[in-house]
Amino acid sequence: MHPILASTLVAAPELVLMVGSLFLLMLGTFGGGAKSPDNSLTSRGVTLAAVIIMGVAGWTVLQAEPGRVVAFSGLYVADGFSAFLKLLILGAAAASMVLALPWLEQAKTLRFEYPVLLSFAALGMCVMVSADDMLSLYVGLELQSLAAYVLAAFHRGEGRSAEAGLKYFVLGALASGILLYGITLIYGFAGTTNFGGIALALADGSRSLGLVFGLVFIIAGLAFKISAVPFHMWTPDVYEGAPTPVAAFFSAAPKVAAIGLMVRVLVTAFAPAVFDWQQIVAFLSVASMVLGAVAAIAQSNVKRLLAYSSIANIGFALVGLTAATPAGIEALLFYIAVYVAMTLGTFLVLMQLRTREGLPIEAMDDLAGLSRSQPRLALAMAVFMFSLAGIPPLLGFWPKLAVFQAVIGAGLVELAVIGFVASVVAAFYYLRLVKVMYFDADKASLVSDGSIANGALILGAALFCSPLGMLAMAPIAAATGRAAASLFGLG
Repeated sequence: MHPILASTLVAAPELVLMVGSLFLLMLGTFGGGAKSPDNSLTSRGVTLAAVIIMGVAGWTVLQAEPGRVVAFSGLYVADGFSAFLKLLILGAAAASMVLALPWLEQAKTLRFEYPVLLSFAALGMCVMVSADDMLSLYVGLELQSLAAYVLAAFHRGEGRSAEAGLKYFVLGALASGILLYGITLIYGFAGTTNFGGIALALADGSRSLGLVFGLVFIIAGLAFKISAVPFHMWTPDVYEGAPTPVAAFFSAAPKVAAIGLMVRVLVTAFAPAVFDWQQIVAFLSVASMVLGAVAAIAQSNVKRLLAYSSIANIGFALVGLTAATPAGIEALLFYIAVYVAMTLGTFLVLMQLRTREGLPIEAMDDLAGLSRSQPRLALAMAVFMFSLAGIPPLLGFWPKLAVFQAVIGAGLVELAVIGFVASVVAAFYYLRLVKVMYFDADKASLVSDGSIANGALILGAALFCSPLGMLAMAPIAAATGRAAASLFGLG
């Protein structure tokens, strides 16, 4: 088989997303969406087509041959690690498309560009987790980021949304510059941009100061993408200003892609320098857990609270990376898989609720007395809050336990202790939200204003995060185990 054709078949998920995204763009443009931006029929048709394309891309991931396959002259790699992350990314992106429909329709901003932008972002994220070279890393990262900047300012008529998009763009451009500078340093001192070549250049132990500086800049650039402290400054403002469906998307799929990319870069390209990056990641983890837990206490806006919650959860996930062992990476993958369900479920409940005047819910006080007006949604939100807090026997407890066990097994007991204390502190604001819903006096009469599909997604996410989710632990553990083993070349 011709090498180009072989490489194309290996990259089938990205090929499906690329062709599908261009098709969606043409469908929306020539189907009437460009002339009538509020044409919900065209937008719904494009969204349905986008979800189908995500499903086809996911099917191609499942049909791929097992093992590690390198394509495009070392720029691209397909293995169990990338396959697991791609399934998470595609699932989260498809859910983000579906959950946005009723919310954007109510806001009269339902346009076909939304699913198109999400499709291009998903394409960039899939390239990110399959990158085996600094060049493909940067291309995938920028493709995802450019779509994200536009999504943050999707409500261009609102000052908050425009401000969120501008902040995200300016700070994102700065982070991209930092990352690119780190890549140039690595290339200058290692003589290659390929991950395997960089590892080979570091293998003799005589690494130069320039390589260490390049490593620091690369970690800083990637830390911005996952909202790790001290590169988190954009997250609360963007979450608050961006449309709620966009904030839901930001909290899920891009986080999965960015943390997967960070894991691959550090574990493969910089494996010989593990002692250097382990200290940096440990600091990022501790700082994110502590600040995310403490800063969220003072928040009265639910979206800002969830932004700080995402920062804290990224800190917990980085605990697994700090271990730098197969068990730690397996625990990290388990953590982000459960985190996606918990955070998307929480945003789904928020988008399902509106005041009788048709206004969206953002303030925590707006949820007062929700258990009496909307008992089923209140119960689902309580499940998500208890799971995010890591209270057993809900599913959110087990990934936290897994990352703590992994880091203890690596001899970093202090990190596990700090994580445990941060979990206890963070439980305060999760439980406070439950208290507001069940014990505070009603301040507004809320109505459920979502679709049947969103209701089904909430039910599925709530059952997954409930104790019943333990039934799914065995297949998830098997999948994360295979993914971690493939990353370390063990299977």
